Amino acid sequence: MPYVEVTISVGCQRDKIYPLLKDMEKYPAFMTDLVSVEVVERTGNTTVSKWVSNVDGRIIKWTELDTFDDENMHISYNQIDGDLKKFAGEWILTTTDEGTEIKLTVDFEFGIPMISALLNPILKKKVRDNSMNMLKAVKEKLETSA
Repeated sequence: MPYVEVTISVGCQRDKIYPLLKDMEKYPAFMTDLVSVEVVERTGNTTVSKWVSNVDGRIIKWTELDTFDDENMHISYNQIDGDLKKFAGEWILTTTDEGTEIKLTVDFEFGIPMISALLNPILKKKVRDNSMNMLKAVKEKLETSA
């Protein structure tokens, strides 16, 4: 199963970044690859959200369970329905001397064994590029609004 991990440094404290990351419904306003994010259920420290993404003209849809650890400013997500066999990961915020390192992890599986060996390297690059674009969008939003 492909695993992608991307990081970016942001000149901003964790307590400014975490609320932006939690407000997933606003992602499409500044993340160009996302068509829509809709929170369909809120319970305690979790949400169920529906996502629509456009990756190189291909629409990918999924529903995920998001778990928020407010004390540690950590978010984990796990697909509960959607186009991929597996899609899970986390947002990790680490304090640095310059501000904060944001790490986004994505663990996914395409789900068609016969072509996975061929497609997984291509998909891994696409997921890495898409994830880095998300981090760059967060960084730009935070640093231009600071």
